[in-house]
Amino acid sequence: MEETPKPRTWSWLLLFTTSGTLICCAVPITLVSLGLGAVVASMASTAPWLVTLSLYKGWMFTVSGGLIALSAWAVYRPRRTCPADPDLAAACERADKWNRRFIWFSGAMWLVGFLAAFALPFLQFD
Repeated sequence: MEETPKPRTWSWLLLFTTSGTLICCAVPITLVSLGLGAVVASMASTAPWLVTLSLYKGWMFTVSGGLIALSAWAVYRPRRTCPADPDLAAACERADKWNRRFIWFSGAMWLVGFLAAFALPFLQFD
């Protein structure tokens, strides 16, 4: 008898890394752009590890983008099939549906963070 498939922990790792890119880079840059620099200073004094994360934002975006690409390949790869057993097939389909949602949501979060961290600083509002 086959075992029931276990939830994939990489889906949660994917969301954790992409939300990390938002917390370290996108939120502070957006707040400063809106004139809320004191909030960012308060965040940096309360959570000094945010400064360390922002120093390595290039690596953070590279690693999280790679994880998103790897998970997208794992879910959308050709010749990927679910088990023949009806119960396992239904569980597999539900897991695939949620994994696709995680990938799209994480990709959108990554894109927002990337634009805020790398494109927004170059825009000048006169």
